[in-house]
Amino acid sequence: MVCAEAEGTPREACGVFGIFAPEEDVARAAYFGLYTLQHRGQESAGIAVGDGIAIRVHRDMGLVSQVFSQSRLEDLRGILAVGHCRYSTTGSSKLCNAQPMVIVDAPDAPQAGEPFTLAHNGNLVNVQPLYQSLLDIGTHFTSTSDSEVIIQLIRHTSGKNWHERIGRALPRLSGAFSLVCASASELFAARDPWGIRPLCLGKLGAGWVVASESCALDAVGATLEREVRPGELVRLSDSGVTSFQYAPATPKLCSFEFIYFARPDSVIDGQSVHSARIALGRQLAKEHPAEADMVMPVPESAIPMAVGYARESGIPYGDGLVKNRYIGRTFISPTQLERDRGIQLKFNPLVDELKGKRLIVIEDSLVRGTTSRPLVAMLRKAGAREIHLRIASPPYRYPCFLGMDTGRRSELIAAHNTVDQILEFTGADSLKYLSIDGLITAIGRPAATSCRACLDGHYPMPVQPELEQAALG
Repeated sequence: MVCAEAEGTPREACGVFGIFAPEEDVARAAYFGLYTLQHRGQESAGIAVGDGIAIRVHRDMGLVSQVFSQSRLEDLRGILAVGHCRYSTTGSSKLCNAQPMVIVDAPDAPQAGEPFTLAHNGNLVNVQPLYQSLLDIGTHFTSTSDSEVIIQLIRHTSGKNWHERIGRALPRLSGAFSLVCASASELFAARDPWGIRPLCLGKLGAGWVVASESCALDAVGATLEREVRPGELVRLSDSGVTSFQYAPATPKLCSFEFIYFARPDSVIDGQSVHSARIALGRQLAKEHPAEADMVMPVPESAIPMAVGYARESGIPYGDGLVKNRYIGRTFISPTQLERDRGIQLKFNPLVDELKGKRLIVIEDSLVRGTTSRPLVAMLRKAGAREIHLRIASPPYRYPCFLGMDTGRRSELIAAHNTVDQILEFTGADSLKYLSIDGLITAIGRPAATSCRACLDGHYPMPVQPELEQAALG
């Protein structure tokens, strides 16, 4: 398991994309869709294409632009495509865990010899018993990912067609899963009954598109139709769209999609991510005002939050840091010295904007705290007179087992430290967090329909603490 960005922020959930559109260049559409979802995972990328008979797949380690060339895309021709960009939760960062995964059905199965492919965003919490049950019937695994458990479970579930087999397999899964999967001729999309990770459905001419976020629909010219509902299985084929509710919906959408994960130009469940982040900043200003000369964000997801704080407080907004856009969200720094240097590589202060000023510095979240400490030191060195940290989310106290990597509870700074102790660690002049009630108000969703387990410890389903992102095998 590799570490989070400068070990200070959570790592993203994966990005999934699917298209059924016989009249379109589906591989190219999947490429553009994944390119738009690159913020959700930068370790590996892959596209599988079905032509009605066979499935061809290409996947490799690296960014979407590194994995696919013009000639590679031209080799992937078909009527449907499944795409994935990944970061590792269960299963380490290596090629065997890259997705989409492809299997060929067993000779004695209903779809004997037919290929099937799957891409998964999320994390199962009952992966070990499922894994063991599949081992007991002789299943051979080629990866250490819970995604292979899902595809093998579908393969070994009885049913007269793939739609029926998927529908029977999904109720056995517990945890977070937004899936895009396909045979050579049909595309399927499904969401766990809690709807923890987003998944939306769009229309593209005579075809259909599914994606983790609506910004990927925009990138290929598709029109957002609706969200794939929690507990819903959707089939896209020549006969159109078929919907099947395989489990009752009990929505628990991850709150961190609005705080950090999703792109600001996405719409999730009818809510603009950008507008939600501005509202988070406004609420933060109401709860925790401060006397200052400038409100500034830590780029980039905190930018709209700082805009909201400035609008609500009347204190001018300013940019105090320039971000090096060529250092991604998965920058790895194994030692504290290298982590500090990593911050210097990632951010550079605008000294003329900072010198002699009292600053309100807006961060989207504070997970380990190791990013904030060198940032505060950098701002002081640049001449800031006061630094007031304002965090646009409540204290992050519990690990996530549902698709994002925040490390063990022992690594979470708010799990074992008071706000005053965290303040002392960061070196700021003051530190305040948004309240949980403020988060609920700003996001604008009913409290019962959001997952805040990383903040309050109330997981949507039973989890085993020993999971702690353990790999299979």
